[in-house]
Amino acid sequence: MAISTIQSSFLLITILFLLSPITTHSNSSDDVLSELIHLRSKSPLGLIHLKDPLLQRILSIPSPKPFSSLIFFDARQLHSKPDNSIPSIKYEFSLLSSSFLTNNPQNNTQIFFFIIEFQESKSSFELFDVQALPHIRLIPIYVTDVKTDCIKMDASGYSMGADSMKEFVEMNADVNLGPIHAPPFIPKKMMMIIGAGFLIWSPFLVKKFVIGNTHLQNKYIWMVASILLYFFSVSGTMYTIIRKAPLFLIDRNDPGKYHIFYQGSGMQLGAEGFAVGFLYTIVGLLLALMTHVLLHLKNRGTQSLLMALGLFVSFWAVKRVIYLNNWKTGYGVHAYWPSGWM
Repeated sequence: MAISTIQSSFLLITILFLLSPITTHSNSSDDVLSELIHLRSKSPLGLIHLKDPLLQRILSIPSPKPFSSLIFFDARQLHSKPDNSIPSIKYEFSLLSSSFLTNNPQNNTQIFFFIIEFQESKSSFELFDVQALPHIRLIPIYVTDVKTDCIKMDASGYSMGADSMKEFVEMNADVNLGPIHAPPFIPKKMMMIIGAGFLIWSPFLVKKFVIGNTHLQNKYIWMVASILLYFFSVSGTMYTIIRKAPLFLIDRNDPGKYHIFYQGSGMQLGAEGFAVGFLYTIVGLLLALMTHVLLHLKNRGTQSLLMALGLFVSFWAVKRVIYLNNWKTGYGVHAYWPSGWM
């Protein structure tokens, strides 16, 4: 009877000893999760200010972790540089975080959004081997090696702002973030003021329009406006404005050298769009000139010479656009004769 009691006690102690690490890990992950929820509640955007000790506690949680982590690596000393896009990308990152909380007011512990500062957490930058900014890293629930298992977001992941970040997270973390809730471009109060002003001035505008004493009835203004609209459309100006893309980049090795073309399909610089838009506009203007102006020339020799020159310049401009597209995307465009012509 005594031996049976000793064996039972030994078996009970062994079971408790084996279960103690599991209980410890569970309590540790629960403590970290509760702390993260508390820290997030203090931020109106749902962003958590991350430092080295808290990051180490998150990484020490065994896999699978109860949550994923999306970290934005920041450096305040770089915000003042004119060619730096860190503030705009940080804004899109905060927009992603706040949208997730808006879409998931209850069940919102699947992922947390962090911002870590270089001056405060240099060791974390070294741990993730951060060489350049902007830099965004996803820590999934299964992590054995930080440098290999944590997923880095490339330029295409934040080139389209919060929308492309959302696609990156949902694809790699298996978390449904929901739609992005961006603030309106024009505040409601401003829209009400503009609407009221338009209603007040509408009778005077209608009177001038009926009389014919407005610039809107000048054909030359419409012609110039259509050319400008065409130029800004084909140059990607709306993309540059919405995504706040820089006009150019400064070479890191040579600060006096500028780059106006970015090699890669996930990003477009403002000057790059203007250059391609200028080439498109040249082609459009030359075609309009040949089809509406040169046809009325009485001198056939001058007419043929100008048309040949216009075709040559148009061919050169289209060739440059194709060359830039091949260089940027890596996809080549090859001409060939249709088989029916052979």
